[in-house]
Amino acid sequence: VQLQASGGGVVQAGGSLRVSCEASGGVYSPFAMGWYRKAAGLQRELVAVITTSDFGSDTTNYGDSVKDRFTISLDNAKKTVYLKMANLKPEDTAVYYCNFKRWGAYAIDVWGKGTLVTVSS
Repeated sequence: VQLQASGGGVVQAGGSLRVSCEASGGVYSPFAMGWYRKAAGLQRELVAVITTSDFGSDTTNYGDSVKDRFTISLDNAKKTVYLKMANLKPEDTAVYYCNFKRWGAYAIDVWGKGTLVTVSS
C-alpha cells in the first residue's frame, strides 16, 4: 500500500483547511485509515481515523482536541480519506501524517509522508 497526501499549508486562526490522503495498491476492506499529527516537542497523537466494516457502517474516532472541529470522511471508490479542519487554532500547528492499517492475516501498517499545517494567530 502506498499513501499520497495532499493539502496542508498556512491558514489563519479560525480558518479552515482540508487535507486528503489517497491509498493505492492492495486496498481492501476492512481497514483503518486516518490522520495523526506531531507538533514540535510533543508526541504524535491521533487526529481522526475511519474504520471500514464489511458488516455495517464505517466508524470514526477523533482525538479529544479536535472533536467538533474536524471531520473525517472516506471516498471508498477513490480510496481517499479527507480531513476537513475547521475553526483552526495555533495549537493545531503540526506535521500531519496519513496512516493505513489492516489487521489479521494481511496485517499492514503504512505511514505517508507528513504534510505541514501551520495556523497563524
